[in-house]
Amino acid sequence: MPSPVSKSIEASAFPKIKISARGATRIKDGHVWVYRSDVAAADSVAPGSVVQVLDERGKFLGTAFYSSASQIAIRLISREAIKDLNGLLRDRIRSAIAYRERFVRDTDAYRVVFSEADFLPGLIVDRYNDLLSFQVLTQATDGELVRKAVLAELTDQMHPAAIAEKVEPKIRELEQLPARSSGLVQGDKGNTIFSMNGVRFHYDVKEGQKTGAFLDQRENYAAAAHYARGEALDAFCYHGGFALHLAKQCSKVTGLDSSRPALEVADRNAVLNGREIEWIEGNAFDVLRDYAKSGQRYDAVVLDPPAFAKSKRDLDTAVRGYKELNLRALKMLRPGGILVTCSCSYHVGAVEFLAVVAEAARDARRELRILESRMQAKDHPILANVPETGYLKCLILFVSD
Repeated sequence: MPSPVSKSIEASAFPKIKISARGATRIKDGHVWVYRSDVAAADSVAPGSVVQVLDERGKFLGTAFYSSASQIAIRLISREAIKDLNGLLRDRIRSAIAYRERFVRDTDAYRVVFSEADFLPGLIVDRYNDLLSFQVLTQATDGELVRKAVLAELTDQMHPAAIAEKVEPKIRELEQLPARSSGLVQGDKGNTIFSMNGVRFHYDVKEGQKTGAFLDQRENYAAAAHYARGEALDAFCYHGGFALHLAKQCSKVTGLDSSRPALEVADRNAVLNGREIEWIEGNAFDVLRDYAKSGQRYDAVVLDPPAFAKSKRDLDTAVRGYKELNLRALKMLRPGGILVTCSCSYHVGAVEFLAVVAEAARDARRELRILESRMQAKDHPILANVPETGYLKCLILFVSD
């Protein structure tokens, strides 16, 4: 039987917000965001409210979460009137879990809820074996009713040993939310071991970026290992995701990262899997430049940097960064080598990213054949009408002179 949750709110109690013709067209075209510039006066609407969205003529368009702080003022949660918010939230959790049960394989670690892509905007939930980690990104998902409904349904459906909240202080500051600390909110188990593609990893709720490991690369890890052989370098290796997968096929693997704590976890993961991997602490741009000049050569190189373009303003800088990294890597690859190059910058599209890599290949006087052009794992679904839900690009390339 479902756990008790605070009484839900009736639809008639939701305040109404009118939006411009441009905002209404965006909603009608299938998107779920309305920007603040397209919202009429909302001074009387409390931060984090559930609202009824109306066009300029007063026609109902849907029900949404409202933020008084974000430039994304409205995030649609339903194109219908909601009679039972609590019930809707719990239904959405069950649907998200069912989606993963159908499409996720070979792992006990995956994204359970992916915000807008699971019709639960502003909520991220990840599973790591018997632990769950969640993050709230908006005023509405930080509300007590939403929190209670989500935690109750996750508990009823998944029976985790513990649930932890991962807090990003900058996000809470931007959403004008009170400070909150990361940590366990349910249960007392703070660490576990999870597996993906037959590789095992440590997970600790006190460590890691975002909600933990980079689960969106899980399927790309396996694909990279399928092609790589010989000596391999995993740049920006973090906890060793690519490196540990490559170690199953390659004779020697080196992992490079600027974070010593990340490398310490990566080394523990290597021991857990009985693998010997060389870990190097350093700035990837500097190390790759030095290696390229000194004649260091590899049969496979993985580039998986953090997002270089957090906004459109960063686009030119991001493009230069991606080109430099790929140019250095291409100069280090032996003929017949494999380049696995990734971008998680939404503002650098797939076409643009391929063009940058191709330009680097021309400058390096190398020829590239595309073995695979990949994206994020299936537990990070992409909505066809919300392109912002798709962000990860992963090219697997055969390199020849």
